[in-house]
Amino acid sequence: MFEYKYVKIGLSGLFTTNPNTDYKTIIANHAKEGWRFVQIFAPAISGYGKAAYFELIFEKKTE
Repeated sequence: MFEYKYVKIGLSGLFTTNPNTDYKTIIANHAKEGWRFVQIFAPAISGYGKAAYFELIFEKKTE
C-alpha cells in the first residue's frame, strides 16, 4: 500500500509562468525523507487556459 502527498506550488507571471518556489529543492528534500516523486499536475484553471499552480505528487510505501 502507498501513502500520497501533494505539494501545491503557486505560479506567477502575466505572459510567462514561473514557479514561486524552487520545486527542485522540494523534490530533493522529500526524497531525503523517503518520498518518491511521481508527477507534476498542472490544471488549466486561470485566464487563457494557463495554470495558476501545479502540484507535486509524492508517494511512500506504507506497512
